[in-house]
Order: sequence, then structure tokens, then C-alpha cells
Amino acid sequence: MSNADRDSRHLLSMRWRDAVFAHWPVERDVIEPTLPEGLAVDTGPDGRAWLSVVGFVMADIRPRFSPIGRSFPELNLRTYVRHGDATGVYFYNLDADDRLSVALARRLFKLPYYRAEMRVTERDGEIRFRSYRTHEGVETAAFDATIEPQGAPEPVEPRSLAAFLVENYRFFVAGDGALYEGAVSHEPWAIAPAELTVRENTLFSASGFDRPAGEPLVQYAPGEAVTAGRIRRAEHRL
Repeated sequence: MSNADRDSRHLLSMRWRDAVFAHWPVERDVIEPTLPEGLAVDTGPDGRAWLSVVGFVMADIRPRFSPIGRSFPELNLRTYVRHGDATGVYFYNLDADDRLSVALARRLFKLPYYRAEMRVTERDGEIRFRSYRTHEGVETAAFDATIEPQGAPEPVEPRSLAAFLVENYRFFVAGDGALYEGAVSHEPWAIAPAELTVRENTLFSASGFDRPAGEPLVQYAPGEAVTAGRIRRAEHRL
């Protein structure tokens, strides 16, 4: 959804900066048992299901009309789902290095946000993303990787695999015995292919998955301005 189409009644505004996408294809039956009632596995134009690790700096996130924002790194593990004819993403975790924002996101959006110690650094054109989950009552998870963009970012081709993986404007979350959906708005991504060097990654095992076989499809985006609205109960869709 472009900037021109944004809902002027948005709840939050922010910028997602230095976004790193690493996507692994998996079998449908790996994902299906992990989804809440009402959601089904969505597959890309290649016919496969996917698990993605996405990291970025959440910059200047603020409520509507607030003059002051907060900035911190975030790292999530997600998959791609359908609810009737609606498509979106489902998060297994969203780790963030900001105690207040984690508490508010868990309360207002019912999302599985967890506290983590995180650091994002840039050197010689490479970006290193480090995270260690410290949230009490859940399994720890660590991620340490360096990404090196290869070339200039370019717009994503509509209906391509890249579009399926990154052009997602709806998310689903289960809570209080119900299914909810939320939406974000931003200009379409411009992405560059990238190389990823992983030193440590226990995000999959922390969410009950075996590490996917093979190398991931990796992408980098400098960033986008984003708005988000309130979540609402997901409509029944045929």
C-alpha cells in the first residue's frame, strides 16, 4: 500500500531502516501444525511454503501526534498465511531491544514480542546484526550474522517470489481465544540481493523448528517509512 493510500487515522508511524530478509523454503506440513485455527499455509508462486528471518532498526516509532519517538533493533521469525481470501504473515517471535515498546506491543497488538539485547553495526558496506533474547519465561534465542548487499536496490516485480516474500501489509495474531489482524502501510520495497554470513542462529529451534536445509534467499533494503493501525478481530472469510 503506497503512501497515498495510507489511513490518516493511523495509530503509529515509524521507519524501518537497514532491513535484512533471509528466506528458507520449507514443506507445508512443517508449518501447518504451528498455525492457530483460522489460518492456512500460503505458498509462493514457486508452490513452496517459507520461513523468514527479518531484522531491521525500528527508527523513530511514535504514536500519532507525538513529537518524540523511540528507536531500537528488531528481529522476527515469520511465515506466510491465508485467512480465507486474505493473505498476510504470522509471527513466531518479534525480539526487540526496548523494554517499554515490548510491553506495549504485547498489550496493544497481542504480538509475541520478547525483550532482547541487540546491536546493529555497519562497517565497510557490511551490516552486522546481533541479538540475544533475554525475556523471562520463554526459551532464549541468539542470532549473529553479517549481510553484504550486492548492487543497488531495485523495485520488486509484481507477482514475483520476491513480492510474495516482502510485499506484505497484513499480519495475523491469535489471542484471548480469537484471531486478530493488523495492517501496516508503506511504499513498495526496493531491495538488493545480498550475501549472508551466519555465525549463530537458534531462532528456529526456539520456535520448535529444525533448521531448514539449504541456503536462504537473502535481500537487503535501506528502509521505508511505515504507519500501522489498530488490530481488530479477523473477519470470517470464505
